[in-house]
Amino acid sequence: MSKVIKQMEMDALKQDFQGVRDLVVLSVKGMTCQADQTFRANLRKKNIRVKVIKNSLTRKVFGEIGLNVGDDSPYWVGPTTMVFGAGSVAELSQAVDGELKAPKTAPLYKDKVAIKGAVADGQPVPFDTALKMPTRQQAIGAVLAALLSPAASVLGGLVSAGGQVAGQIQKISEKTEEAAPAPEAGGAAV
Repeated sequence: MSKVIKQMEMDALKQDFQGVRDLVVLSVKGMTCQADQTFRANLRKKNIRVKVIKNSLTRKVFGEIGLNVGDDSPYWVGPTTMVFGAGSVAELSQAVDGELKAPKTAPLYKDKVAIKGAVADGQPVPFDTALKMPTRQQAIGAVLAALLSPAASVLGGLVSAGGQVAGQIQKISEKTEEAAPAPEAGGAAV
C-alpha cells in the first residue's frame, strides 16, 4: 500500500474517531453478510457506529488523538472492529451486550463475535467493568443525590429546631392567655 493511500486512510480514521472517548473493541470472524447487516442496523437505530479497522494505522491515529491504547495491547491482535457513538461507555457496552445476547439475533453471532474490551474516557477497561459503569444519567443522579443529601439534613435540622421553638412559643402564649384575668364587664367609669 502506498504512503499516499495510507495517509488518506489515517486522515479518514482521524475524522471518524475525532472526539470519540468511549468505544467497545470486538473481534469478528466468519460472520455472514446478513448477520453483519443485522448487527450494524440494530446498533444504528441506537446511534451507534460500527467500523472495521486496520490495526497498524488505527494504533498510530489513536496515539495522535489521545486515546491511550498501548501498542502492545491485546486489542490490536487479530481482526478488530470498533463500536462507538453512544452517550457513555456504559450505554455503549449495554447496547452491544444486549445485541449479542438477544434471543432473536444471538445465534447469528455465536462463535463469530468476541469482545476484546472497552475504552472509557480514552483508557482501556475490561468489558465487564464497562458494563457496570453508570450511564451519564445515573452518574448525574448520583452526584445530585450526594449534593442534596447534606442540604436536606441541614434543612431538616433547621425545620425541626424551628418547629420546637414555635411549639414552645405557642405553649407560653397559651399559658399567658389563661393566667391573665379577663376584664370585668359593666364596671364603673371614672
